[in-house]
Amino acid sequence: MSVPARPRLAWVLAKAHLTRRRMQNTLTVLGIAVGVMVLIAALSLTNGFTKALIDATLQASPHLSLTSFTPSPPDAKLEAAMRADARVQSFVPFVADKGLLTRPAVQGRAAGVDFTTLFGVGPQAAQVLQLPAGESQVISNLKDGEVMLGSALARSVGAFTGDEVRLLNSGMKRTTLKVAGLFTTGNYLIDSAYAFTNVGTLQALQGTKNITGYQLRLHHPDDAPAVGNELTRTISYSPLPWQSLYGTLLDQMALQKRVIAFVVFLIVVVAAFGIANVLTLAVFEKTQEIAILRAIGATRGLITRTFVMEGMLLGLAGLLLGNLLGLAVAAYFTVRPFQLPGDLYFITSLPVEVKVTDILWVNAVGLATTLIAALIPARRAANVEPARIIR
Repeated sequence: MSVPARPRLAWVLAKAHLTRRRMQNTLTVLGIAVGVMVLIAALSLTNGFTKALIDATLQASPHLSLTSFTPSPPDAKLEAAMRADARVQSFVPFVADKGLLTRPAVQGRAAGVDFTTLFGVGPQAAQVLQLPAGESQVISNLKDGEVMLGSALARSVGAFTGDEVRLLNSGMKRTTLKVAGLFTTGNYLIDSAYAFTNVGTLQALQGTKNITGYQLRLHHPDDAPAVGNELTRTISYSPLPWQSLYGTLLDQMALQKRVIAFVVFLIVVVAAFGIANVLTLAVFEKTQEIAILRAIGATRGLITRTFVMEGMLLGLAGLLLGNLLGLAVAAYFTVRPFQLPGDLYFITSLPVEVKVTDILWVNAVGLATTLIAALIPARRAANVEPARIIR
């Protein structure tokens, strides 16, 4: 007499085994679910942090800067090429300089001083940068002798809208500027270092009519390296895409995500191998039943499929529950973002960005880990010798 090795028989046996030890099975499923939930939530928060930081950074930074090797007059040929490129949304010529800002002491207020990176821009800068409407209006209407300060830089110098500051530029020339307004991106590194004037102010201070280069805004920021290389292939300009300017920051974010994913993944691995524990106990308990099945014709493949199916059912239940819990946590933090100190983490709240690729990766790895964990006791069950057990 033989038992046909039908897939349905493996399913019936697996389901029958799972009805036992319900508490242990439930705890195993919860362990996997918690691991998957934490992994999805951690990746979503990391994605949100990275995206928010990049968005904040690009508010006061162009997607692409084209810098002349030596300051030179505006390049009509390059301007025509930028207008003809469908990937370029807008551009503005700029003059760059570094300097020391000071505010003299007045009654009740101590003197303030700080270094700054100064950009002289034209009215088109409001189309290149992504500042809020009120701040865009200020930067597009800057007059000669006016300056727009980053909010953190203004606090450091102690100068605010309407105040006057003194500038000592890199060429050791001095001038007095009136603060026309402030801007805030949420990225402390920018808000504490950048300031804007109009082109004429910096050109007059430097004693030249030349420009440093062009700042560009693209329809798709990720195109910046390709656009920069194509535009400067035949002219003496150096492209600086935002990915290169903030490359160290992006690398740190990518490393942070990988480390968090690996550490939390270990939780999933530990929980998944709880399945191996449950199935190993089941193998010991069902040794005689396995021996009888083998004696009446059940193949090793049938026994293996039975226990692998048990492990996969536990794993799938844990993954499904973990996905639901992880998405629920992400939804909660979307409605009520986690607050952060802006001067330490660059942004004031921690947004969430759920990526389908992350969820697929988490489930694929979780399923693979579950399968490996289930194969260990399944192979042990398939190797049971019926003659030795029955004897």
